[in-house]
Amino acid sequence: MRRLDALRADAGVLLSLLRGMPRDVPHAQRLQAFYAPQAAHYDAFRERLLQGRQELIASLDLPAQARVVELGGGTGRNLDFFSPEQWQRITQFHLVDLCPALIERAQARAVDTTRIDVVQADATRWQPPRPADCVYFSYALTMIPDWRAAIDNAIALLKPGGLFAVVDFYVSETTPAAGLRRHSALARWFWPRWFGHDGVHPSAAHLPYLRERLPRHTLVEADAAVPYLPKLRVPYYRFVGRKPITD
Repeated sequence: MRRLDALRADAGVLLSLLRGMPRDVPHAQRLQAFYAPQAAHYDAFRERLLQGRQELIASLDLPAQARVVELGGGTGRNLDFFSPEQWQRITQFHLVDLCPALIERAQARAVDTTRIDVVQADATRWQPPRPADCVYFSYALTMIPDWRAAIDNAIALLKPGGLFAVVDFYVSETTPAAGLRRHSALARWFWPRWFGHDGVHPSAAHLPYLRERLPRHTLVEADAAVPYLPKLRVPYYRFVGRKPITD
């Protein structure tokens, strides 16, 4: 019975994916129209696709009394990936997302309201009351039209020396920098078109911009399986950089 219920839930999500994200309306309306019908099953389906989140969060070396911001935080699923030791160091956590349907799920998950602040806002413009020790995106940057503004804003939110982290899909440049992976021409053509139907835009420009803005960083490039299509492997990366102490 549980298996049948899971398949039905997946079918509903797949139907939303096949319909795709609406066009010709403001970004916030596109997100709501696309995610509201699938919000209840959002996490279960994407658990198998959105790899590297737990590893990224485990790698975050937070200071005591840390202030953490997740931009594009969606349903708040990533809150569960922080260890008890990390939560002991967090004094304030701001989860920011533009989609009301996903924010509603995040609010239900964020039971520790003394520390967790769930905010409906635009990641390119939102500002916290105090500078953050850590800001991160988890499979959100590819969904933000003005992604450069989102990165610039995220870095501006940080204290000097603060952590900025991203895990997301991508494709490589045609000729990537030395030491980085080079994807095939087919992969560079296929993945932006596959995901673009649903408002996700894997880009060859994200990593170079991140590496330019934060030269002091670590980077892991990997691949993830696609649900129901086990022979396909989608490329993703984990990036953790530090804001310079002085600019």
